[in-house]
Amino acid sequence: MAEEPGGQEKTEEPTGRRLQDARKKGDVAKSMEVPSAAVLLVGLLTLYMLSGFLLRNCLDLLRHYLTNLHTIQIIPGNMMMLTFESMRHVAILTGPMLLVLFITALAANYAQVGFLYTTEKMTPQLDKIDPIQGFRRIFSLQTLANTIKSIAKLAIVSYVSYKEVMKNLDGIMPLMDQEPYPILIFFAKVSFWIFLKAALIIALLAALDYAFQRWQFMSKMKMTKQEVKEEAKMTEGDPHVKGRIRSIQMQMARKRMMAEVPKADVIITNPTHLAVALAYDPTAMSAPTVLAKGAGVIAQRIKEIGREHNIPVIEDKPLAQSLYKLVEINELIPENLFQAVAEILAYVYQSKKKSA
Repeated sequence: MAEEPGGQEKTEEPTGRRLQDARKKGDVAKSMEVPSAAVLLVGLLTLYMLSGFLLRNCLDLLRHYLTNLHTIQIIPGNMMMLTFESMRHVAILTGPMLLVLFITALAANYAQVGFLYTTEKMTPQLDKIDPIQGFRRIFSLQTLANTIKSIAKLAIVSYVSYKEVMKNLDGIMPLMDQEPYPILIFFAKVSFWIFLKAALIIALLAALDYAFQRWQFMSKMKMTKQEVKEEAKMTEGDPHVKGRIRSIQMQMARKRMMAEVPKADVIITNPTHLAVALAYDPTAMSAPTVLAKGAGVIAQRIKEIGREHNIPVIEDKPLAQSLYKLVEINELIPENLFQAVAEILAYVYQSKKKSA
């Protein structure tokens, strides 16, 4: 198992950020065999489907030049025209095939890594010319895998070619009495089946190679436990700093809440542990609103501010517990508490009238 210089083993799966950073540098899981196999297989099938078109155009081109051979003058004045005409015929013959191969190569690469543009791989790196590193690369697992792939492909093509030739050996001798066209058709057919079978097997090898490349890449991207912790700090922030920020935010929110207590009409307690400050303005509110609430020390502070501003403090344990659990700050009370709160507010308003 891979180890870092510090001695820690890379046992953790790579995080999304690590994979994204590697992608920006152009380091992705990619097999060069996949585009090659795709181009070979698709090119062969395209050639098979376009064989009639290619053969007709080749024959027409040959017929054209042989028929007009006595009229074609190869002189300096005609060279430009003859060159352009030849290029046009070649483009008609090879254009569709080259276009299909180009699209196939792009699609095969895109299927592996998606759209990726980076100049990181073109940046000169001194370790590339380091003889020690170069020696390690020669005898690396990647080099061994590439050697095995090359030998396997050579063996497969040789075996498929041998079997196909032996299967059609009986049909070769009668070709000596045939015209050139049947001979061409026979060898084209044999060659097609040789390449098709070899291409399918090479495509299978390419799929296995991609799986191997991905496994190797993910193994290289694995992280130590310390790297995971450091990345978590970079991504989410240091837990101590985050805790301090949350503490400051809670203090600021508590100060804002305490500043709203003097606006309350009544403070409901349970009587010692909880305190909820309510306000109700019929012209601006559809129901009483919780301005502040708290437990323990915060509850004591709410009651102290209430007494300083002559706000009635009413003890109602069930109501105080319900308001504390169900209603957040600056929210309206629920309908099932309307009756209880209305009775308390009515009592408070009557008390204020009597005092006045």
